[in-house]
Amino acid sequence: MAKLLMVKANDRPADQSVSVRMYDTFLKAYQEAHPDDRVEVVDLYHAELPYYGDKAISGLYKMNQGLESTPDEERAALLVSRYMDQFLSSDKIAFAFPLWNCTVPAPLITYMSYLTQANKTFRFTSEGPIGLVADKKVALLNARGGNYSIDYMAPYEMAVTYMRNMIGMWGIKNPEVIVIEGHHQHGGDTKDIIETGLRDTVLLAAHF
Repeated sequence: MAKLLMVKANDRPADQSVSVRMYDTFLKAYQEAHPDDRVEVVDLYHAELPYYGDKAISGLYKMNQGLESTPDEERAALLVSRYMDQFLSSDKIAFAFPLWNCTVPAPLITYMSYLTQANKTFRFTSEGPIGLVADKKVALLNARGGNYSIDYMAPYEMAVTYMRNMIGMWGIKNPEVIVIEGHHQHGGDTKDIIETGLRDTVLLAAHF
């Protein structure tokens, strides 16, 4: 029995958000295809997820060094550790997120900061960081209303690119990626674009 961690990074209703529909579609299809697997969900907009800053950084450092921390630092470090332990205990992780203002929503950046910890998901070497969780299976489910595959738009795509780079630092080099894009830009094809992407999402969930 495998464990899937589903990470949702959008708080809009499904009828107004393609990435939420991707999340719902993937989760339903996965549970139907893998009824014996364990699934845990992190809904980032409804999770305890304060910004990653000094309290967490200092708290984690002091925890790792056996130093005394303040109550706020200890709480912050324990929260980061809780999310980290959940991630490390998962065999598969699926992230569902939109592209907003050229990048991912802010809670996902905070969450990724929690998970990017030396000697947990990567380690430093004289030749740069080395990933420590290359065995994780990851799916990136992204929706973006514009067509960022066009050459002149590609430099503005910092959502899937950001996620690829972050998990790549952890050693995960070949995630499964589904992108639904252009449904706002190409108005006449909106329904077909979305339905094709959701069918691909079902197929991915079935073999993930």
